[in-house]
Amino acid sequence: MSLRIGVDIGGSFTDFAVLDDDTRSIRTLKVFSRPDSPGSEVLAGMAGLIERYGIEARDVAYFTHGTTVGVNAVVQRRGLRLALITTEKFEDVLDIARLKIPDMYHLLSRRPDPLIPRDRVFGVKGRLAADGSEEAPVDEASVLAAIEGIRRSDCEGVVVSLLHSYRNPQHEKDVKALIAKHYPELFVSCSHEVWPIIREYERTSTAIISGYVQPKVADYLTRLQAALAEAGVPAELKVTKSNGGVMSAENGKSNCAQMILSGTASGVIGAAYIANQCGIRNCMSLDIGGTTADVALIVDGKPQYATGEYIGEFQIHIPSVSVSSIGDGGGSIAWVDDFGVLKVGPHSAGSNPGPVCYGRGGEQPTITDAFAVMGVLGQSDLGYNSVSLDREAARRAIGTLAERLGKSVEQTAEAIIRVSTSSMYAGTSRLVSRFGIDPRTFTLLPFGGAGPMLACYLARALNMPDVTVPVTPGVLSALGGLIADIKNDFVKTTYYELNEATLALLADDARELEKQARDWMTAQIGHSEGVSIVMTADMRYRGQSFEIETALDAATIASGDLAAVREAFHHEHRRLYGHSDDHAGIQLVALRLVISSPTPKPELERIATSDAAPVPVREIDVWMDDEARRIPLYRRADLRAGQAFEGPAVVSQDDATTCVLPGFSVTVDPFGNLVLTNRATQH
Repeated sequence: MSLRIGVDIGGSFTDFAVLDDDTRSIRTLKVFSRPDSPGSEVLAGMAGLIERYGIEARDVAYFTHGTTVGVNAVVQRRGLRLALITTEKFEDVLDIARLKIPDMYHLLSRRPDPLIPRDRVFGVKGRLAADGSEEAPVDEASVLAAIEGIRRSDCEGVVVSLLHSYRNPQHEKDVKALIAKHYPELFVSCSHEVWPIIREYERTSTAIISGYVQPKVADYLTRLQAALAEAGVPAELKVTKSNGGVMSAENGKSNCAQMILSGTASGVIGAAYIANQCGIRNCMSLDIGGTTADVALIVDGKPQYATGEYIGEFQIHIPSVSVSSIGDGGGSIAWVDDFGVLKVGPHSAGSNPGPVCYGRGGEQPTITDAFAVMGVLGQSDLGYNSVSLDREAARRAIGTLAERLGKSVEQTAEAIIRVSTSSMYAGTSRLVSRFGIDPRTFTLLPFGGAGPMLACYLARALNMPDVTVPVTPGVLSALGGLIADIKNDFVKTTYYELNEATLALLADDARELEKQARDWMTAQIGHSEGVSIVMTADMRYRGQSFEIETALDAATIASGDLAAVREAFHHEHRRLYGHSDDHAGIQLVALRLVISSPTPKPELERIATSDAAPVPVREIDVWMDDEARRIPLYRRADLRAGQAFEGPAVVSQDDATTCVLPGFSVTVDPFGNLVLTNRATQH
């Protein structure tokens, strides 16, 4: 027997999906995460899989995992205490940024405080020209002065981001060498090592986010490798990436910017797979774990990719699955501010101590506690019997907020859910506007431990017609990591005019990127045969400020067909903006390449059908839509294809709980997915 395991390590729970290579069947498990002891959850999970399913650790031939440890650190601002070394006179790069506020229509909107404040930014003398040539060498005395300032600031690491290092990284290397000589214990990250792109602010901010989480991620991966070895798993640890692919853990330790959206990207890959299997062409995935709610779009069966995705309040400019991460997850803490206004997040109770109702020492009320008070949770076993809910403890915790708000405990609990829904609505609206889609034509696909509980609330707010809840929503991110392809992105800043004279340069750059990509793939899987290679270029008309990513055919580049390359850009410009200037000069700013190698995929099994009405386990008392109700509780495992029922109702299963609001009807599809129809949208 050969087994492939995908694991998603979230802020509250760690999810396992096991694929049997012979039968193509999937088995799942969920255990508590252990941020205080990374790797312990893997040992616990492997022990649980052995006990529950009788598998053997020695049979595991492939082990990949996604994690939200990087995202959670940024969202909660719990990363490394960093300094920044930049070129002299550019010390205000983080404060100036792009001079944009998050919400231009909000008079009180303000930019977030940088992860590195101005008093920990140090300028050094030395200058490169825009073409990478040296105008003045790095001044050693100014670097030593910066090192002394970093010492006094009690920093744990430093990011080095100097002018034009995307063209010539030598000055950054010189500064790094001096730091290694005079302050060897200090962690150092250079922007050219992270993502060597044009534009100073974007390259610097991306390097800072990477450095902010890198030592924590590297230590976490090292402990995870040790845990796997202790568990007797022979497979090499792999990690999922922000672009929806997979790479080795060793690569991830030094290149964590590529995996910072690891867990969220895995979920979108899993959601896209389920949507395609079910014939859903356009859907919005909603991944709600313990810390964040993550929203992504799947259009024509494919996840959307972009650069500049938000991680909490900050953008990271690397290619990634386009996901909006919001600070509201099942463990997000509810509180009342000094003005008596109810707030939710961004801080999370995580898994230790976790929500109050988990009985693990938590004292601050969370979204999960709100659902427990409302009666949605606590009606059946949760987390594969790993969770026993204390609803009375949740009532006491939320009661402290209720007193300040002058409402009942149940009203306060539902208010927490509504505040959370409003936050998700705001984040979703940003993503919808960016891609120009109408959510009323999309299906919502929720997953994660809390996704199915909040899905109807968000679908109702966005006026979405359908919600499809997968068979195992609580572990879908683990499944996504399991089926993700081996994949990597490469970029080279070119910045030249597109004409006959530069076609040879373009061909040389394309060959250089392909060689890098094939070498990388060979290091990952031992060869580069049968891989997929996609080439694109960031292009713009001369005089424009920003570029359009344009697909280019490798054969066209190799043949030197200038007209075809130009027409590819004109066509993309017309598609996006409705016009083109076929006689204008074109600049090719950067060349990009994506290489991927496919991995085995499971087959969805059809479930038994039934014409009989589903039989609830019992009726339960809940608070829903401002009133007490008595509604049916269904067990997911008892439902058969073709069965249907009306909301309000609750559906329980080992890995998640689905809350069906009034106004929604439910049918079970041939694969066992729950299809919730928002009757208010039907005409």
